[in-house]
Amino acid sequence: MDLLRRRLAVPATEAAPHLLGAVLTHDVDGERVSVRITEVEAYMGDADPGSHAFRGRTARNAAMFGPAGHLYVYFTYGMHYCANVVCGTEGDATGLLLRAGEVVEGAEIAAVRRGNPRNPLDLARGPARLAQALGIARPLDGADVFARPLHLALPAEPVGADRISTGPRVGVSGPGGSDDYPWRYWLTGDPTVSKYRPAQPRKQPAAAGATALRP
Repeated sequence: MDLLRRRLAVPATEAAPHLLGAVLTHDVDGERVSVRITEVEAYMGDADPGSHAFRGRTARNAAMFGPAGHLYVYFTYGMHYCANVVCGTEGDATGLLLRAGEVVEGAEIAAVRRGNPRNPLDLARGPARLAQALGIARPLDGADVFARPLHLALPAEPVGADRISTGPRVGVSGPGGSDDYPWRYWLTGDPTVSKYRPAQPRKQPAAAGATALRP
């Protein structure tokens, strides 16, 4: 195993400082976009109720069970893709969701992909926006982040604890989203970090003919 991949071949909670500040590049059809990662969330496989791998391997989440340094890409809410970097050893299914970043190359391309947002900080602020800015979709599920068309440049040294903030994961309900899982990591004070929003319970549609009761 090469040195770079070895830095990710640890549980996701330990790999987070190695990925913060890293630059992920996607170069396809002459369109090159690079994003500096500023925020990630750790997911810990069958030990984590918030993980897609909590109930075991499926066709959808198979990439999570692969070797470190590959992407797990999934479709959410019927409209967005999100990207994770697989961590740990093969079979562990731990990974880091890429939550936010700063576009450091190819901003014009990223802006077109994102519908030209008014605030440039919003180009990759949020997991779906980040994936869209980079042009990441389901065909890249399982792709090696250290091989074309991707390239992950890790910082020479992991970010120091004094520069990292931690807190609950965004939008994760149930046991896996409680304060017992402070597995969101971000570069303290970075303006591209997404805003925290706790999970909201889904509203159940009223039964036909039902009358709403006032408190």
